[in-house]
Amino acid sequence: MTQTVHPFALELKNLRKSFGKTEIIRGIDMAVKPGERVGIIGPNGAGKSTLFNLISGRFEPSSGEILLNGYRIDGKKPFEINRMGLSRSFQITNIFPKLSVFENLRCGVLWSLGYKYTFLKFLLDLDDANDRAEALMEMVRLDKKRDTLAMNLTYAEQRALEIGITIAGGANVILLDEPTAGMSKSETSRFIRLIKEVTVGKTLLTVEHDMGVVFGLADKIAVVVYGELLAFDVPEAVRADARVQEAYLGSVVAQAQAAA
Repeated sequence: MTQTVHPFALELKNLRKSFGKTEIIRGIDMAVKPGERVGIIGPNGAGKSTLFNLISGRFEPSSGEILLNGYRIDGKKPFEINRMGLSRSFQITNIFPKLSVFENLRCGVLWSLGYKYTFLKFLLDLDDANDRAEALMEMVRLDKKRDTLAMNLTYAEQRALEIGITIAGGANVILLDEPTAGMSKSETSRFIRLIKEVTVGKTLLTVEHDMGVVFGLADKIAVVVYGELLAFDVPEAVRADARVQEAYLGSVVAQAQAAA
């Protein structure tokens, strides 16, 4: 029997989230195709982080549906969603500081290879896990830092390591929360290239405030303002959208266009 590939990797249907009487996410509808890269932008307090927390299972929606590859995931726990093929990074780097680069990445691949929580096997004997971790190190350009403790990496290297951990389990939908925050211009440029390379063939959603990153990385841009999806289109259309310029971008768009 031929397996049907769902037309959307991720779907949000009339998604809403309230905290008490305050509605933060107000009926968002969005469908992301497999392999698309979507940049999510909006002013502070627009609901971007809440949206990520809903998709990844940290928050449960007040109403609406979230579908991953055609299967509903709203109401599921984060680890269940991860095992269904969605992984995310966070604004604050989330790594094991006292483990080496190699050990961090090997931890990330164990479950996806079926080892789960077992202490009956010696890690050094797990050739498939070790090989996968080595390949990931090369992919995120940390092979020369193999035995370095994660706590001793530079900030940009720690972010690269977190990207490696995020993709280690083989998820086909990746959420990156402000991946270039705190980086210099040169670090940001290198990191954008790295993100593009390691997410080839995967669906990517990223929250970003740097418009250069957004317009340079995304196939489509979702503009969230006061919990509503104001626009969801290709970068050129979003640049030209008067509503978006008025609500959020303004002169930032002009600066991005001048720098392009």
